[in-house]
Amino acid sequence: MNQGTCCRSLAVVAVLATSAHIAAAAEVHRYSADAAGIFANAYLVETPGGVVAVDATLTETDSKALRARLEALGKPLRAVLLTHGHPDHYNGVTNLLAGSEVPVLATAGVDRVIRESDAAKEQQWKPMFKDEWPARRTFPSRIVRDGESVTFDGVQFTVHDLGPGESHADSVWVMRGSPSALFLGDVVLHQAHAYVADGHTTAWLRNIERVKALARGAATLYPGHGEPGTAAMLEWQKGYLTRYREEVARLAGGRTSLTEAEKATVTARMKEHLPTDRLEFLIPLGADAVAAELASEKR
Repeated sequence: MNQGTCCRSLAVVAVLATSAHIAAAAEVHRYSADAAGIFANAYLVETPGGVVAVDATLTETDSKALRARLEALGKPLRAVLLTHGHPDHYNGVTNLLAGSEVPVLATAGVDRVIRESDAAKEQQWKPMFKDEWPARRTFPSRIVRDGESVTFDGVQFTVHDLGPGESHADSVWVMRGSPSALFLGDVVLHQAHAYVADGHTTAWLRNIERVKALARGAATLYPGHGEPGTAAMLEWQKGYLTRYREEVARLAGGRTSLTEAEKATVTARMKEHLPTDRLEFLIPLGADAVAAELASEKR
């Protein structure tokens, strides 16, 4: 092996090492979309020698702005880590990569959901977002297992596969470095109304309890929507979901769907619980899915 080959090999090991890591300083930069991008968060974790992205926003405008934020840091993109398979978290990967061959990491479940639902999601949502919907989406290129760690410039990221929850396949990424952090994806939509249309709220509540344990020692929790904060936001999300399920159960009375008038009632009651219009359109969208979920649990 010549000296150049040796140096390149050592560089690869330093970037993609999955064994013991050396704690290194990292700075988390949050990109938060406005209402046009449904308030989705993406994060750029600046390491000593590069940047690791967590999620990538929904729209053309936001993903290009995220790329511009990356370029302003003046460091190369090392990897993109995906938390789950909803378009507001992976649609922007193509613009973020800008043609570079950077690994896009996800669990097998997240990868499967993206590939199986991408066409249907485009058909469902492109009429609303029109030209803001990216014409080309980039899917994961590397599958990571539950509990697997990857290290970039001494900053370690460990994925935890949660299974169904807010989406059909959720995961969270724990960052060990200085500081430590937990990237929640949509396990928490902080101070925003929740997407429950995938119909896994029971599993979501279980996931919250699991993530509470993972959050111990994390300096900051970074949600998929809303402001970063502490582990208290997990209990807040639990309270929101519990109230939503109670309201749907009360109105459905065991039925698997609600009338439009009943959905309006759910919306009004959830806005009493959380008086904001942030993602308000999601409240009635998920009512039938949750009614069906609750009815099936009684059988």
